[in-house]
Amino acid sequence: MTLKFKITYLEAIRRRYFAGSKKRKTEILNELCEVTGYSRKHAIRVLSVGHMTSKKNSGRTRVYSKESIIHLKRIWHIMGRICSKKMAAAMPVWLKFYQGPEFTPLVKEELLNMSSSTIDRYLRDYKKQFSRRKRTGTRRSKHFQNVIPLKNFDHFATRPGYIQADTVAHCGNSLSGVFIWTMTVTDEFTGWTENRAMYGKGALAAHDAVCVALYDVPFRAISFNTDNGTEFLNETLHKLICRDRNIKFTRSRSYRKNDNAHVEQKNFTHVREIFGYERLDFEELVEEMDKIYRFHFNVLHNYFIPQQKLISKTRVGSKYVKVYDAPKTPYQRVMESPDISRRRKEELRKDYEKLNPIELKRELNEKMKEFHRYHEKLKAKKKALMEYYDRYGSDNNAKKAS
Repeated sequence: MTLKFKITYLEAIRRRYFAGSKKRKTEILNELCEVTGYSRKHAIRVLSVGHMTSKKNSGRTRVYSKESIIHLKRIWHIMGRICSKKMAAAMPVWLKFYQGPEFTPLVKEELLNMSSSTIDRYLRDYKKQFSRRKRTGTRRSKHFQNVIPLKNFDHFATRPGYIQADTVAHCGNSLSGVFIWTMTVTDEFTGWTENRAMYGKGALAAHDAVCVALYDVPFRAISFNTDNGTEFLNETLHKLICRDRNIKFTRSRSYRKNDNAHVEQKNFTHVREIFGYERLDFEELVEEMDKIYRFHFNVLHNYFIPQQKLISKTRVGSKYVKVYDAPKTPYQRVMESPDISRRRKEELRKDYEKLNPIELKRELNEKMKEFHRYHEKLKAKKKALMEYYDRYGSDNNAKKAS
């Protein structure tokens, strides 16, 4: 059989092969192998030439468009870079207020249909560029360790009011000198969190910060647990907690951060995420930080950012299997609690109905820009003042300058 005849023969049967049924294709292949002497696999490859114009992608068909992935990343930043399970739970509320270029009803529907595992898959590589750092400025108070009892670690909070507190240092790379600290107060049961800024780590500064934070928590505190730092274990705060407010004051074990885990985990999500690791040592910034915490950041997180609670933790071999409840915002947990009065719930509901999470986030971003501009202005003023004293500080330099 000549080559020219083979080419003519293949062109004649190729169209019949792909237009035929499975049975017909089998008959054509058998005939081709018998006439030409080709093996069966080679005959299939020869017949396929010119039929497939493009390579077929393997795997499942893409469900979500590129636009939905772009908006997913934007919403992740707006929500404060929370985990996928919390994000999926909060998405229906946030998308009511979200607006953006090319944000069509189809894109909105795709985002609402995304599961937490799908969100994780699309954000996995994007999240890698955001890292965390760790440092501590806790100094133990040895005297009051004998006065304030250890926390009962067999007890689990079953109602709102079990408060944990901790401080975060805005010290940059050095703990020397006086700088701003953030006091974080959180409730174990609901996750409701309040932050306050204070200048220095003295007892009076911690006293004022705790007073304001406890006042803004929408329920009465039953227990107050802290680490062994000197800002907490002192006579001033002991008098406020135990005598004035009749709250049970307990402490954690030294070097055991998990004893105060509910507030320790907020050191990054509620402090570092917003103010970072830069050194803040100007007293003028305390008031600005308090405004950001009180009227923007805490409101956003308490009303619109879901949290998950650990239900059980079981050891299986060398691993721990953890089970969490459904993501809910602190506001939702407060409203579901039977221990909160109807009057207080109605007040919170009225506040909630006035809020818009997208607008809150936009205002927060604007306040943070103003805060950083003010900080840069203070640093420039301090630098100019230091240069002036370096140049004209001594009497000789002052005479020369005159």
